[in-house]
Amino acid sequence: MNKRLIISFLFLFFWVNVYAQKLPDPKKLDAYFAKMVQDWDVPGASIGVVKDGKLVFVGNYGVKEIGKSEKPDEHTLYAIASNSKAFTSAIIGMLVQEGKLKWNDRVKDCLPYFSLFGDPWISSQVTVRDLLSHRVGLGTFSGDVIWYKSQATPEHFIKMAGQLPQAYDFRAGYGYSNLMYITAGELIRVVSGKTWAEQVQERIFAPLGMDRTTTTIVDLGKKGNFTTPHGREEGKNFPIKFEGWEHVGATGGIISSVHDMAKWMVFNLDHGIIGQDTLLSRSTRNLVWTQHNVFPVDHTAKNDLGSHFNGYGLGWTVGDFHGKLMVGHTGGYDGMITAVTLIPEEKLGVVVLTNGHKSPIMAATYYALDQFLGTGNKDWSGDMLKRTNDNEKNDTRIADLKKAKVTGTKQTHPSNVYAGTYHSDIYGKISVEEKDGNLRLLFTDSPRLNATLKHWHYDTFEILWDEKHAWFSFGIVKFNLDGKLQVIGMDFEVPNDDIFFEELKPVKIKP
Repeated sequence: MNKRLIISFLFLFFWVNVYAQKLPDPKKLDAYFAKMVQDWDVPGASIGVVKDGKLVFVGNYGVKEIGKSEKPDEHTLYAIASNSKAFTSAIIGMLVQEGKLKWNDRVKDCLPYFSLFGDPWISSQVTVRDLLSHRVGLGTFSGDVIWYKSQATPEHFIKMAGQLPQAYDFRAGYGYSNLMYITAGELIRVVSGKTWAEQVQERIFAPLGMDRTTTTIVDLGKKGNFTTPHGREEGKNFPIKFEGWEHVGATGGIISSVHDMAKWMVFNLDHGIIGQDTLLSRSTRNLVWTQHNVFPVDHTAKNDLGSHFNGYGLGWTVGDFHGKLMVGHTGGYDGMITAVTLIPEEKLGVVVLTNGHKSPIMAATYYALDQFLGTGNKDWSGDMLKRTNDNEKNDTRIADLKKAKVTGTKQTHPSNVYAGTYHSDIYGKISVEEKDGNLRLLFTDSPRLNATLKHWHYDTFEILWDEKHAWFSFGIVKFNLDGKLQVIGMDFEVPNDDIFFEELKPVKIKP
């Protein structure tokens, strides 16, 4: 063997060993994640890490459904919810590349019925980029009560969104808006002639080989191996059924697995190239990973992420992890919480899928990043669990409502007087019906939100939902009276951080 060949061999041997040393011990990762899932009391979790184009770690923990023994694996399907937004911005990027759309096109030119805040100027100025970067002026999660469990159409949701209040000046702040991504989905349909679901299947799932990924719960029985969502109440998990988000797919409708999401992460870490095909141009890649909405970072103190900047691009959050670019997103679905995080310059990606509401998605993510990058050995799970538990203890909204109940009071009117048809500017028709002295609350477009009303105090009633919901539980509704003691409307109070019934403000239009 000649000297040059020996040197080449030794260099290759040294490089392979150095590279191998960079990968953490999978047993250490596995043990940490197993304990984490147990400590957080999340029913189940599937975690995947990609590095240099390969799925190098998979961990599956807990069970698909509490009370049953079947465990998840890398092919088990979970709803990824708002991680779908990055797929939506990618589709729009492809349409821009084909000349069918421009990032600065005005939404109203494609969807003439689009409007916001009753302001003609703002309504006429909102662009595609505004939709995708949460800077139109709506508050975070504002209007989600419009589409949640509704049977109405996306066009209806978009029209109702025009009646929502303005939270801050146009392009002058951040308000995370699912409704604007629903709007983006309709924009895709109108511009391309195909639905968002058709586009994501043809342009992304098929080319990437994401064969088990779907946008509809109708496919679950056929595909099999899917997890069960779980709500959480009074410290206990309970199973709930999969929600159909087909009509709001562009904001959160994808159902996928660790195995398939690994392909999505590799595709993005390769900057939109799959094999010999370039699906995302350089300009598209750069634009969606550029901050369009900037979040403040405290530069006077250290932070655990070693972060210097943070913000939102187009369908992706954009920041840094110990000086390295970090892009990603999280997703919240009824009974499932998920996260996708990428460190592009290291070709490193982490996906965390869970089937419970008390979820350690970012604890798992940051621990994995630390282990792969050598940036620390912090107990992210312990630290974040303590903070989560403290926040739960400090959230006294429901307890305060119950404590404020005045016993021994009576309602002003017989129950039939409260009955009638009510109208909400942001929702439409809500009815109250009286039968045998009992009141029923009926949501015309969202019958699964229907409830029985039980007298609480004065003209306020407790809402006894017909079914358990993941995002909210206890709530009350107060009937408003005018100076003549006539019933004129309702005010809701349903303490939670996601679905704001308080925005409805229904007015009585007829008895």
